[in-house]
Amino acid sequence: MTALKAVTALKKARRRMVPVAALAAGAAIALSGCSAGQISQTADQVAAINGNHADVGKIALRNVHIVLPHEPGSDYTNTKGGKALIALSIINNSPSVADELTSITSDLGTVKITPAAGKSRVELAPQRTVVAASEPVKPGAPTHDSHGPAAAPTSTAPASPAAPTSAAAPTSAAHGTESATAEDPESNPILIEITGLTKDITPGLTYNVSFNFKQNGTVQVQVPVDAGPVAERHQSDKSGASEAEPKKSGGH
Repeated sequence: MTALKAVTALKKARRRMVPVAALAAGAAIALSGCSAGQISQTADQVAAINGNHADVGKIALRNVHIVLPHEPGSDYTNTKGGKALIALSIINNSPSVADELTSITSDLGTVKITPAAGKSRVELAPQRTVVAASEPVKPGAPTHDSHGPAAAPTSTAPASPAAPTSAAAPTSAAHGTESATAEDPESNPILIEITGLTKDITPGLTYNVSFNFKQNGTVQVQVPVDAGPVAERHQSDKSGASEAEPKKSGGH
């Protein structure tokens, strides 16, 4: 009888240990799952910009987007038959080889490029950035259709732009202006317009646009529409903590 009682007591002890072990295992899984979730979420975070990006050779396109019209009566309606504006930054990462944006094509319509003021083409100097404006540039810069050659210069001077001239070297003031422009590409942007839109451009969708470079070739980009300005957050005595004063939490 003594041996039988001992075996029975051992079985009861084992039955009591099973729920305890299951609870411990469940707690361990919950903790590990919480930690894994945090790592996964932060790993997928991306920079808070409106546009897409692409690379071709040594050329990098950044924050490529179609501008959402913000002002009533704007020339850029983003509707069928109207016009739209493309904004982006173009970076030439080559240390020594220059390039040129020769044309842009899209099934949205005819793309026209206005070079920077004082330029007849979109030149991409080594290790420099060219910015396409998010609003129209001042009139006066030559405009050319990206599907055809640049417009002929209006000057009657017989000399070819590519031919060397005997003009005096630029002054130091001119060098200073050129240097300032190179350091701040937004001060002298290009303008990229889509005219004769074949359809409405809708926020939330992307549109295929091809950028053609003389040296680095062609790259196609799925271009989104600018999300527009973020509405100002209303604060009241019932509002939650701001970003400057985050709520403290005992959670993970």
